[in-house]
Amino acid sequence: MKLVFATNNEHKLDEIRHILDSSIRIQSLTEIGCMEDIPETANTLEGNAQLKANYIHEKYNLDCFADDTGLEIEALGGKPGVFSARYAGPGHNHQKNMDKVLVELGGEINRKAQFRTVIALILDGKKYSFEGIVEGKILTEKHGDKGFGYDPIFQPDGFNVSFAEMDLKDKNEISHRGKAVRKLVDFLKNYNKS
Repeated sequence: MKLVFATNNEHKLDEIRHILDSSIRIQSLTEIGCMEDIPETANTLEGNAQLKANYIHEKYNLDCFADDTGLEIEALGGKPGVFSARYAGPGHNHQKNMDKVLVELGGEINRKAQFRTVIALILDGKKYSFEGIVEGKILTEKHGDKGFGYDPIFQPDGFNVSFAEMDLKDKNEISHRGKAVRKLVDFLKNYNKS
């Protein structure tokens, strides 16, 4: 089975290719010749994931999936949420985004947070959705240099290291994206049998 993953994020592609088995071949946007920056104008993670999947399906008529992920911090009322990638302003500046979160949280005692990923799949013209959540807390400073995004300031529950201190295999076992992708993979395996 061939599926387009509607992202230009190499980190996400690597993570997903590590999780998927060899029966599912993932194509990037570059591989299908899509160089556009697909608009993410919805006000929910679900909406953005669906927008991206719809764009690829309508323009290229290919089976595809897209994801959107947000960091949701309890003390900030669920922010940055759907605006996680551009929290500090236009562009995808991970350092500025993390700095803004750390400043906004300041000395806040409640540092509870969760990462949530929503995957929108379009397969044979039908739409499906999968969600993965990992709960944890926001650290008071950055730790580690692996991963991307908010990984250096997010510590998952049950661990004493940040996502940025974990190797990719361990992170994929527990991560929001890993959980959502495993739901997608289980669905695709059963889909193939029917």
